[in-house]
Amino acid sequence: MWAIIAVLALFGTGVVVSMRLLLGGHILPTGGRVALLPLRGTIVDEEWFVDELEYLREDGGVRAFVIEIESPGGTVGASQSIYEAIRDLREEDDRPVIAWMGDVAASGGFYAAMGADSVLALPGSITGSIGVIMEFPNAEELLRKVGLGWEIVKSGEHKDLGNPTRPLSDEDRVILQALVDDVYRQFLEVVTENRPLAAEEVERLADGRVFSGRQAAELGLVDRLGTLDDAIAVAGRMAGLGEDPGLAHPRERRIGLWDLILGLTGAEARGLLRTLVPMHSGTPRLLYEWK
Repeated sequence: MWAIIAVLALFGTGVVVSMRLLLGGHILPTGGRVALLPLRGTIVDEEWFVDELEYLREDGGVRAFVIEIESPGGTVGASQSIYEAIRDLREEDDRPVIAWMGDVAASGGFYAAMGADSVLALPGSITGSIGVIMEFPNAEELLRKVGLGWEIVKSGEHKDLGNPTRPLSDEDRVILQALVDDVYRQFLEVVTENRPLAAEEVERLADGRVFSGRQAAELGLVDRLGTLDDAIAVAGRMAGLGEDPGLAHPRERRIGLWDLILGLTGAEARGLLRTLVPMHSGTPRLLYEWK
């Protein structure tokens, strides 16, 4: 008898392993779950988030998604890429997508939330900060004091636009302001497209100011107030799973040298380097970030 039970157990384990391999690492779902995917910290690299969103999207047991946002925003490109990934999920998939705002979900964090079907925030969440900023140092006086010169050979008048070794000319400012204004309009368009607000009302609110979650709800920038558990319950109800659904999580992050030194994943470390190198080189950066 015990020998038969052992054989059956080994057979069952083999079937499970085989199905895991056939399904690309996913066990055949036995019930619906809600995927909980965090978006935390300064947004400087979209790679990890987009990869894990796609991983969870391919899980046949996932019936809904909750994006847990704890971020002041970050670079324009990464924020837009994450928004596009969430929006594509919403538009191409019939599974509900809920964004939840924790302590801070401002600027690029708010931008990312616009991709969801519904947005929840805590009453005291800090959100909004709809706008764009460009920053770079001016080291001209410092270089002069230390007697360091900087020679530049360029193909056109504005090729060194934003160079930290010289001040901006009036024409430089006009060019950069036009750039900032265009990226700002892209932010306005996304908010207008995804919130029940007229373009004029969005523009009135989009002067960079921040709002509490309660203010944002009253203004129509978020749909309702609630905790993370409330957001999960909303996703569960929308997916027909009830108010206390099981959860699916992203894969465990691999531990590398950066994790040990700075507590960062490889993608986060690359993003940090992408941010710090331009900062020190003087290259202008466009940011959807609450500063």
